[in-house]
Amino acid sequence: MKSILRTAAAGLALASFGVASAASAATSDEAQVTAEILTALSVDVRTGDDTLDFGTMADGGITAATDVTVNTAGNRVSCPALLQCGGTTNAPTFDITGLVGLPVNITVRNATESLNLPVGTAVPPGFAGSMTVKNFTRSAASITLDGTDSFTVGGTLTVNPNQYPGVYSGTLTVDVAYN
Repeated sequence: MKSILRTAAAGLALASFGVASAASAATSDEAQVTAEILTALSVDVRTGDDTLDFGTMADGGITAATDVTVNTAGNRVSCPALLQCGGTTNAPTFDITGLVGLPVNITVRNATESLNLPVGTAVPPGFAGSMTVKNFTRSAASITLDGTDSFTVGGTLTVNPNQYPGVYSGTLTVDVAYN
């Protein structure tokens, strides 16, 4: 009986040693926690180079809507037959300011934009009083910022038959975001 009690006591001691061992085997460590706030990102159209300009056009007898395109270099690359094109064209330049070394995505906000005559212009029946700009192109879809970053935007203007004479205008919005 004493032998059984001694064996049981020894077994209990060994078991408690194993429990103590497991408890003393627990450990911990630490990791750093960080957060980075990026420098404000901005885009500004360059003063004096702030217009997507398709130039001047005269209807020479078009019978269907026709497109005039200005590329990102500011050159008119198409002027269909029966539409007389002239004047100065331009693609606006946008400057980006942000954290050097980070990539930025560039998008044109809307797929199309409307150009309209000045408010209050009476457009006679049978004439078109608005035009659409579409198929916007950018000289870059993304840029890794290096401190002197800019891009230009071109597009395609749709001229309608019987477009009422006048100066049409609208807006073009671009967005930039850290990638």
